[in-house]
Amino acid sequence: MNANDKRIRWVKEPALGMAGKSYLLLFVQGLATTLKHLVSRKKTVQSPEERHEIPDPIIYRGVHRLNRDEQGRVKCVACFLCATACPAHCIDIVAAESPWPDREKYPQSFTIDELRCIYCGLCEEACPVDAIELTSLYDLSGKSREEMIFDKQKLLSIYDQTKDAEPTRTERLKGEGGGGKAE
Repeated sequence: MNANDKRIRWVKEPALGMAGKSYLLLFVQGLATTLKHLVSRKKTVQSPEERHEIPDPIIYRGVHRLNRDEQGRVKCVACFLCATACPAHCIDIVAAESPWPDREKYPQSFTIDELRCIYCGLCEEACPVDAIELTSLYDLSGKSREEMIFDKQKLLSIYDQTKDAEPTRTERLKGEGGGGKAE
């Protein structure tokens, strides 16, 4: 590149006035933001005595659950798509031959390491039968690492706790008149 080339148009930096050179305008803008936050009506929740209100529990990414089908069986077909899609590699499935005629496999063992999970929701999106979902339960705690590894029974018990308050994706779609998997 030649500096004397006619096709190059040089742009001069604009000269700053007194307001641009001083930080007074920036200070006033920062003060206005602070005052705006002071008068807003945000409510502080005294956790754990008060529970935080989740505006839309359907899209919240909390603790996992394994859904049950209409006959009360685990809905999972052990296809390993959730474990494959998981970037944190926190899902471990051991498949077995299904005792039911409507599917080939079912999970003999299904574990999720909740401490390792990043709650991204990719397992939920990858599941072709809507067997795994994230709930709006957020107050997850344990005294040891072993307590935070959720096995199939614990994941099914979370379904039993949340099924009335949070219907499955398939049930929500049936209620809306749609069918199949949500986009």
